[in-house]
Amino acid sequence: MMPCETVALYVHIPFCRSRCHYCAFNTYAGLESLIPAYGEALMAEARSAPEVRARTLYLGGGTPSLLPAELLARLLDFLRGRFGLPEGAEVTLEANPGTVDETYLWAARAAGVNRLSLGVQSVHEDELRLLGRRHTWSEAVAAVRAARAAGMDVVNLDLIYGLPGQTLARWQETLEAALALEPDHLSLYALTLEEGTPLEQRVACGELPPPDDDLAAEMYEWAEEHLERAGFVHYEISNWAQIGPEGPRVCQHNLVYWHNEPYLGLGAGAASWWGGRRWNNVRHPEEYIRRLTAGGLVAENVEEIPLRLEMGETMMMGLRLLEGVDDARFRARFGRGLAGVFGAELAHLAEQGLMEWDGQTARLTPRGRLLGNRVFVEFL
Repeated sequence: MMPCETVALYVHIPFCRSRCHYCAFNTYAGLESLIPAYGEALMAEARSAPEVRARTLYLGGGTPSLLPAELLARLLDFLRGRFGLPEGAEVTLEANPGTVDETYLWAARAAGVNRLSLGVQSVHEDELRLLGRRHTWSEAVAAVRAARAAGMDVVNLDLIYGLPGQTLARWQETLEAALALEPDHLSLYALTLEEGTPLEQRVACGELPPPDDDLAAEMYEWAEEHLERAGFVHYEISNWAQIGPEGPRVCQHNLVYWHNEPYLGLGAGAASWWGGRRWNNVRHPEEYIRRLTAGGLVAENVEEIPLRLEMGETMMMGLRLLEGVDDARFRARFGRGLAGVFGAELAHLAEQGLMEWDGQTARLTPRGRLLGNRVFVEFL
């Protein structure tokens, strides 16, 4: 049977050399010995996956760049054939500076990776230590240069602002230094203190000051203005793209999430939404490997998605995009227009100055982008 639906394909690599102090993702340190068996388990899961075609492929983590180059190449070749990934499709590899060099990135590029996302986070060594990052700024610079030498089409840099004790001036220095590396894409995230993480515990016990929300908003607004002057297109709340020969170099994979379209996740803890259902895989890599080796299932927490919830999540995700949610596109998908489903919510948010609604497009105002969570909850 030929696949008839396209999805964004995500592959989770949960291994890290150490856990960052702010991280609440499904990651594990000290289990790198499992990587060969984990690669085999990923291919076993892919063989039993739904009959779909992949439009993009994203290897996230964790630290996907801990995969040996030979395993990375074999895995990508297998997934490309299994899911019919088109020639030239976006293939992203997340990496930590200090885990990649030019030789590794040449091999990754030869295997089909064309977009590299580097977790840089800060230019300041003390902030990197606060976050529990293993790399230095000089290693981040070296990783960007190696990516360019290897011919990566797109290089993204992740940066974090709103750290305990961080000043506006130090955030400006980080963004300026990142821009000097001439990235194609930037992802800027406000620090979130996740419960149970070392950083959250240090703040909770008074060892560190809590992040200043007002200062974080000032950092965000400064970044918006500065990146616009630098020629970047602000296309999603936390994401900016440089303009290339074919337009802004937006992340095609993440656009699938923001449009609330189907995606398939492989790997320990990976989430999927396809065929009106949502599920996630068993979280621990050892259990994931064990189940697949025994021919068992790894999917858990399967839930049917009611139409009303799907519409609400489509609004919530779509409003993260600065283009907003288009009424005609929404109507073509659900058979009803935005006003017919969310008329009261749209009017209420427009009165509060959080949203613009002209009968054709709903989008956040600049104030709404700062208070996005207050907006999103209206639709759920």
